[in-house]
Amino acid sequence: MRNAKIKRKTGETDIVLSLELDGTGTSDIQTGCGFMDHMLTLFAKHARFDLTLSCKGDTEVDDHHSVEDIGICLGQAFRKAVGTCEGIARYGSMLLPMDEALILCAVDISGRDCLVYRLEIPTEKVGSFDTELVEEFLTAFVRNAGITLHVRQLDGKNSHHIIEGAFKALARALGAAVAQSAERMGEIPSTKGVLL
Repeated sequence: MRNAKIKRKTGETDIVLSLELDGTGTSDIQTGCGFMDHMLTLFAKHARFDLTLSCKGDTEVDDHHSVEDIGICLGQAFRKAVGTCEGIARYGSMLLPMDEALILCAVDISGRDCLVYRLEIPTEKVGSFDTELVEEFLTAFVRNAGITLHVRQLDGKNSHHIIEGAFKALARALGAAVAQSAERMGEIPSTKGVLL
């Protein structure tokens, strides 16, 4: 089973997270931020990852610390759960429509953290959620997962649709990238013979 459990406690957040890559998309998400709960629930569903997450953060300040630290923990769990990367596809991509929004997402489980972020979210907030935190979350996730991620907005004007499209596209791309197949088992998808 490709799974991991991460605990992180700081002066700003207290997080317990478990991730199962070979899941069915079930989740139990309690971040203290309703919009983030929604994004991570649909992320788990579309990646078919089982995800349990509890975060107690200093949301009386704002959601920044919680969102960033959740990205750190999810990235660490992903890196641990994918293990040696034996038999995986390594690459995954998704061109995802979300009503008027169209989001392209491509990932490489490479061991090299690189985020190319090209979302143009028109509003500063969706509800009480600061939309600039999307990039903070993805930066923290990519840095700790050791993956390359390109996320690009090809169309869209509704902030909620753009962000939701990005999370769904990321989920679908990651789900494809970690997929194992019988013909690839015993192989590491790199001429170096090692990933991560």
